[in-house]
Amino acid sequence: MSKIALITGAAKGIGFETARQLAREGVHVIVAARSQDKADAAAAQLKAEGLPVQALALEVTDAASIATAAAAVAAQHGRLDILINNAGVMHDVPTLKVSEQSLDAWRSTFDTNLFGVIAVTQAFLPLLRKSEAGRIVNLSSILGSNTLHATPGSPIYDFKVPAYNVSKTALNAWTVQLAYELRDTPIKVNAAHPGHVQTDMGGPSAPMAIPDGAKTSVQLALLPAGGPNGGYFHMGETLPW
Repeated sequence: MSKIALITGAAKGIGFETARQLAREGVHVIVAARSQDKADAAAAQLKAEGLPVQALALEVTDAASIATAAAAVAAQHGRLDILINNAGVMHDVPTLKVSEQSLDAWRSTFDTNLFGVIAVTQAFLPLLRKSEAGRIVNLSSILGSNTLHATPGSPIYDFKVPAYNVSKTALNAWTVQLAYELRDTPIKVNAAHPGHVQTDMGGPSAPMAIPDGAKTSVQLALLPAGGPNGGYFHMGETLPW
């Protein structure tokens, strides 16, 4: 019986490539995107490669969309084995200082990067509890590391996009809290830093190609029973909180 995975924000970039790599491992992947059209287009491309995927509309900031999506997965599959909270946004204005970013930017960033993740997880957790070994992967970033932000000379010390950064710090904290709740269950919850990847957000000059950027998510989605819970990882290495 194939594992069933759902990936938010899977119409392009790291989410799309994660869907491709998991499907190549024989996982039945639900490609979720903000609109049905975007989900259909992404799924069609992967189906053309002979991969086992399906499309699903899921807007992570819309409660009705989340509820509809969860009901559809429950009706068709009755369970979920892997949830990858991949959808994310960066609304900081690069030319503004830390103290000058608008409250609208902060709120819209947290709506997707934190509250959207919590809402989607809450909706799908009952289905993950029906899995023999559920896995939740939260797409974080090394930019969520308070330790590295406070360390002069670190790779991210001078990269202060505060709404995005702090949303990922909060996501890391949510990961730890949820992992604690689920510590005595077969479900494992971890945060992933994909790397600085050549996506729309990362830019064309980023050092990592998209296939490499998906690897950490795939590793955490396919963790064995003895794998970690409540960690923060990049390519198998533990990152500092």
